[in-house]
Amino acid sequence: MKNKVNNIPARLNDSVLCITGGTGSFGHEIMSFFLDSNIKEIRIISRDEKKQDDMRKRFLSEKLKFFIGDVRDKESIKNAINGSDYIFHAAALKQVPSCEFFPMEALKTNVIGTDNVLDCAIKYGVKSVVCLSTDKSVYPINAMGISKALMEKVIIARSRESSKTIICATRYGNVMGSRGSVIPLFIKQLLRSDPITITNPKMTRFMMSLSEAVHLVLYAFENGQPGDIFVQKSPATTIETLAKAMLKIFDKPNHKILNIGDRHGEKLYESLVSKEEMFFASDLGKYFRISPDSRDLNYNSFVSEGKDTLMSKEYNSHNTERLDTDQTYELLKSQDFINEI
Repeated sequence: MKNKVNNIPARLNDSVLCITGGTGSFGHEIMSFFLDSNIKEIRIISRDEKKQDDMRKRFLSEKLKFFIGDVRDKESIKNAINGSDYIFHAAALKQVPSCEFFPMEALKTNVIGTDNVLDCAIKYGVKSVVCLSTDKSVYPINAMGISKALMEKVIIARSRESSKTIICATRYGNVMGSRGSVIPLFIKQLLRSDPITITNPKMTRFMMSLSEAVHLVLYAFENGQPGDIFVQKSPATTIETLAKAMLKIFDKPNHKILNIGDRHGEKLYESLVSKEEMFFASDLGKYFRISPDSRDLNYNSFVSEGKDTLMSKEYNSHNTERLDTDQTYELLKSQDFINEI
């Protein structure tokens, strides 16, 4: 992604930004976006010393500061958060099958880890925190989605008790080219001349670029109020259509596509806004803002009185704009990581 320094919010100038999970796909992208800006310092928190060393050698910037730490261990992240003005919280376990087999690990990172970050942010007077969530948190059926759904509840709860630190979140679907996603797998299989493996050809997934993920976070950063969750409206495609578009990119129209069946914990489609959330959601054009339920813990409000809600249609990858093979091909060809193959 080409840097667009002029688009960076003015209040980030001369500030200290902390990115948890900063050596991941999103961390790399947003760090690159900010590197030539007037941000004073970018702090990277991650567990992986090798990736930090690679990042340090690649960018050779005095603006970058690296902290070995794990969000599960509050003591290990205190020094990075203390003195930070803003936090983008991207550290997470996000592989669905891995979380299915190790659900307690997902809980430790995605829920307890998030609470640790927010607790430190409030304690050390961080001005705002934007947390990254996923479509799998809506109507979750797998451990990864359940842990992210609970993470969102932690974010909302913490936002109620913080008067000085604004805590909000973004929620998005598959990010094209991100580590562990299906497109890099397809690329490896095509380069090795192995069959492309797909789970369910009718399965739909949202299509979003890393650049769009960055801009969604920046939009939340500029517009978020305590407890808000921001969602970008995105097109979707079927896994079969995505595979065919990849064959077109590699000019291998007769390459074998192998249907291997659904993996552990997978859904036919993903939702970004539930029917219930639509009652609290505002349509901002390109985005939805899901405002938190502002009621306090009043017993009557939840048991005796309640509140009427008008159910609306959920927003999911089956009812959003559907891309065909040519449209998916054009979208993929616009991505830098595809053109670098």
